This record gives sequence, C-alpha cells and structure tokens, in this order.
Amino acid sequence: MMKLFLSSYQIGNAPEKLLELVGKNKRVALIMNAADPYGDERRPEYCEKFKTEFRKLGLYAEELDLRDFFDSKLDLKLQLSSYGLIWASGGNTFSLLWAMRKSGFDEIGTELIRSGLVTYGGFSAGACVLSPTLRGTDLVDNPKKVPEAELSWEGLGLVDFCIAPHYRSKHPESNAMEDVVAYYEANKIKYQALRDGEAIRMLQGRIEKVGLPNP
Repeated sequence: MMKLFLSSYQIGNAPEKLLELVGKNKRVALIMNAADPYGDERRPEYCEKFKTEFRKLGLYAEELDLRDFFDSKLDLKLQLSSYGLIWASGGNTFSLLWAMRKSGFDEIGTELIRSGLVTYGGFSAGACVLSPTLRGTDLVDNPKKVPEAELSWEGLGLVDFCIAPHYRSKHPESNAMEDVVAYYEANKIKYQALRDGEAIRMLQGRIEKVGLPNP
C-alpha cells in the first residue's frame, strides 16, 4: 500500500506526519535531479541543508543522483531497496521526470512505492512528477530543459490528480501558479492546490491535507 508525502515547499509544517509513514529504516535517498538544469555549483550546499533538516527528524539522508544510473538500472534497484524513504526535491519537473525515465526509476521506483516497501516524499517538482499529466506545469517550468525528442507530458501517475504547489504563498512562482490552477479548471483536470507549509499525505488509500500554511 503506497505511503506518500507530497509537500508544497521543503518538508512543510507537519514533519511528524512524514515520520509516521517511515518505518524502522531511517535511511533517505535524496533525489535532486529536478535541479540538474541549474548546474552543480550550489548542489552540495543545498544537499547539506536537506541532510541537516532530516537529521533533526532522526532520518539520515544521502544524495542519490539518478544520472549515475542512466546505464545501470539493475544497480538502481539494489540502491533504492536499501532506503526507507525516497525524497525528491524541487526544481524543474520535466528535468526530474526525464532523469527518472532515463535511469529506470519510472518503473523500478514506482514498483517499490506501489508495494509500500518504501515511502515516497517530495516537494514542488518532486510532488508534481507523480501526477498523471504535466500539462499545465509548463506554465511554470520550462519543458525545453530536456531534449525535445525525449520530452514526456505523462507523469508517473501514482496519484490521479495534479498538484499546484506554492499556491497563494510568498514564493516567486505563486503568481504563475494562479495560471496553472486556471488551466486545470478550464480543462477539467483534477488537482490539489497546496500553499507553502501544507502537504498531502496518503496512507492506505486515504488522502489528507496536513500542515498549516505559512503566514
């Protein structure tokens, strides 16, 4: 049974709800490939920041760079099976999805998640990538960050709704998110809008919104 924690920004304001999903295995696979288009210069800094936040919760994160598995999908399965939580950070949703498909995460990772053997969490792009479609996401994220011939508009489809993060929040993308929500409504696409601080938790098929929005 899937265990999901999909946040608007960072871990959000209900970290205890995330901890309830994680079992005895406190190891976290930190996937930061949504940030690939922006270069690696500040990647170590952000990675260490995420590690620090997880350590405060008693979780121990290490980066799992999907680019290392583009030609070695069997190794990815062995790696992913050793974690209790997979956490995907924000950035460009199209880039994250592209890396997931190139590495085989779209099949290997989703199989582990669907089985409930590992918890999946993420924020912004890391949450949006689970949607059935990325249509509308292009109003915020540039799809040209991935090779045109390999661009996919279908998300991983682990949830049956799209996610609009940073909705009416103090975030640079908040204004553009109004257009995304308008697109979903005009095209009758099922969605969940999240303000920064909020998250969606799924356990045993039950979906609940947790965390108070930031002031």
